[in-house]
Amino acid sequence: MTVDLTRRTLLQLAGATSLAMAAAAAARAEGLPQGGGPTYASRTPMRVGMVTLRVKNLDKVADYYRDVIGLTVKERSATAATLGTAGVTLLVLEARPEAAIEPRNAAGLYHTAFLMPSRKDLARWLVHAASHRVPLSGFADHLVSESVYLDDPEGNGIEIYADRDPSQWQWSEGSVKMASDELNIPDLLSLTNTRVADYAKAPDGLRVGHMHLRVGDLAEAERFYHGTVGLDPTRRRGGAAFLSSGRYHHHLGMNVWQSQGAGQRDDQTTGLAWFSLVMAKQDILAAQEERLRKGGAQVTALANGVEAVDPWGTRVRLVRV
Repeated sequence: MTVDLTRRTLLQLAGATSLAMAAAAAARAEGLPQGGGPTYASRTPMRVGMVTLRVKNLDKVADYYRDVIGLTVKERSATAATLGTAGVTLLVLEARPEAAIEPRNAAGLYHTAFLMPSRKDLARWLVHAASHRVPLSGFADHLVSESVYLDDPEGNGIEIYADRDPSQWQWSEGSVKMASDELNIPDLLSLTNTRVADYAKAPDGLRVGHMHLRVGDLAEAERFYHGTVGLDPTRRRGGAAFLSSGRYHHHLGMNVWQSQGAGQRDDQTTGLAWFSLVMAKQDILAAQEERLRKGGAQVTALANGVEAVDPWGTRVRLVRV
């Protein structure tokens, strides 16, 4: 397949007239100032495991994650679909055909971020997206990573990204430097053949690198995800906060840009049902469970861990797999 992959084509897919506009869109997606095999993200004491979404049109959304992201459908029925790569489950879709679409000013999912194992994989995926005329919502260089943004058919945000080597991340007093600069598309695409789309499926090392949530109050969210769950702050700016485990740039982003003052989520709507944080060792899981209970979190025992509920009703599972 010959692909028309020009700068103009990519800008059209992103609904932008310039790289600066596309970078600005990505800045809005990460709360960053304008101008400015499993990877490191999966080798930390805690990491993101999988995501479960409630969707109205199961077939349409499952096909999107299969065809656009390249996930393999592991199981599929009239009520649910399980997708992943290399035997690892990354995404579960639960059919809720009668559900209303969760409003964007509610707490819930901002985006799920799929982390490519390498920069070349990101380039290959971008050729794939362009060849299939996939609408994009922005792309940018965040200094620690390079990212492309898009939305699934029901408006659930997605980020596809590749990290720079951690040795290039700049830290100062516990805060990592990030920006939202223009993505150097020619340099990225120099890693692959832009005339042939060879991205048949997601690479085996693809993982969910981080989650980004809408919350109703940033300080309250930090008290829960930092004070109770135990993720460490890595950056805070303009209505958004970023946290991680093991000095990753962020496993979790949170913002109040559209959702300031949001109350409890309606679990009869679409959107994020729950996501998991995987513990590297059993003793870490035991310590986290004790921390949750001492922090007064609503905790439910699971076969392989515990589930806690954040102040807006989003469920997070702390598990050992």
